Amino acid sequence: MTTIPDHPRIPPLGPADRDEAAQSLLDDMGALGADLNIFTTLVRHPKLFRRWSPFGGTLLLAGTLPARDRELLILRTAWNNGCEYEWGQHLRIAREAGLGDEIDRVVDGPAAPGLAPFDAALLQAADELHRGSVISDGTWARLRERYDDRQLIEVPMLVGHYTLLAFTLNSLGVQREQGVPGLPTSRNTVT
Repeated sequence: MTTIPDHPRIPPLGPADRDEAAQSLLDDMGALGADLNIFTTLVRHPKLFRRWSPFGGTLLLAGTLPARDRELLILRTAWNNGCEYEWGQHLRIAREAGLGDEIDRVVDGPAAPGLAPFDAALLQAADELHRGSVISDGTWARLRERYDDRQLIEVPMLVGHYTLLAFTLNSLGVQREQGVPGLPTSRNTVT
């Protein structure tokens, strides 16, 4: 297995190195945090950044999935892909979305004791997409009990987007900001 870099392969663009276009793109991140390493690294490819950020922003800020469900899917995707950065950033967002003990269970997956049945279906969907690139009929039926067509479309789009992001963050060696936790080593170490 390839080791994820412990240093940036492409460093974040520092304030002194930002031209007007890069600064404008970062300013557009607003409340998301224009100075986060994810944005200051990816802005090095302005054309891609300009097209990627609205898509990611739509999923995160204007999607149709309930925030807690969205964050369960993102955390499981981060776990499945070993993405420290994604896990750390979304741990805070997940707590703000009302997740508590469920976060510990994300690590153990859909069979975790005490996990609500629908939460298990969400984690199962993320796992099935990760392993086989498709949600099984059984898991789809469980999601269909609660979600409309738009939400069902959003589930694989969300997991796919955060998988793409995990691949990118891991490969580029994007480092967590100071104080942002990484992946837990077990369910008892989620902070």
